[in-house]
Amino acid sequence: MNGLITALVIIVILAVLYLAMAVRIFKQYERGVQLRLGRLLDGPRGPGLVFIIPFVDHIHRVSLRIVTMPIQSQEIITRDNVTVGVSAVAYYRVVDPIQAVVAIEDVISAIDYIAQTTLRAVIGQHTLDEALTSTDKLNKHMRDILDVQTEPWGVVVTMVELKDIQLPEAMKRAMAKEAEAEREKRAKIISANGEALAATELAHASDIMMQHPIALQLRNLQTLVEISVDKNSTIVFPAPLMSAVTDLVSFLTRETTTAQAMAPKPELHVVPERNPDTDATE
Repeated sequence: MNGLITALVIIVILAVLYLAMAVRIFKQYERGVQLRLGRLLDGPRGPGLVFIIPFVDHIHRVSLRIVTMPIQSQEIITRDNVTVGVSAVAYYRVVDPIQAVVAIEDVISAIDYIAQTTLRAVIGQHTLDEALTSTDKLNKHMRDILDVQTEPWGVVVTMVELKDIQLPEAMKRAMAKEAEAEREKRAKIISANGEALAATELAHASDIMMQHPIALQLRNLQTLVEISVDKNSTIVFPAPLMSAVTDLVSFLTRETTTAQAMAPKPELHVVPERNPDTDATE
């Protein structure tokens, strides 16, 4: 009896071990590539429970999620013979689990190496200015190249982004000087445009003052008021200003005289002088 119980316990343990070895659980983003005696079974397995024959079947897990793969920095010579350190990052995902297992031994290492060589080739075909200003174009170019090369492996490269471009110190100083010179050029152009606009407005104002001399004189008086605000003890009048003041005084005097001359004069009534003797006789 004891031997029977022991045998049943052993059978149960072996059955549990067999089931543990025969059952695989695949998550929603995982697929399994099953090989039976080295031969591929049709279609990927999963998600959920997948049963295999222990010691006969071998199953590979493949993730279908997007994988972020950094491309390590490397020294690259651009088309204009400038050595720069460039690093990038690539995003890819497996769309055909069977090809990712059967067509290539290590798909991750393969993508890493091909991404490094592609980065070197693409950057080497462009100048430094293009690498700094046309990053979107370079990213698309690298993605297209990688996508074509990884397609037989069942992998799609969704995105490639340049992460960092390290410049030599001498090149940084030269670019800083170039940027400073460009800013100075723009500042001078803006200043020259302002001077030209100011000169145009002054010419227009001078034309108006030539037509109305009194406006120039009033402007001179306004300048005197502005000077007097500073509480200066001495004010120097330039000769043209003094003549302008004299002309203004003369003009006001003439205007006053003209106004007085044109004003209506009061009528005078003459009363004849009366003689007292004559008045008494009457």
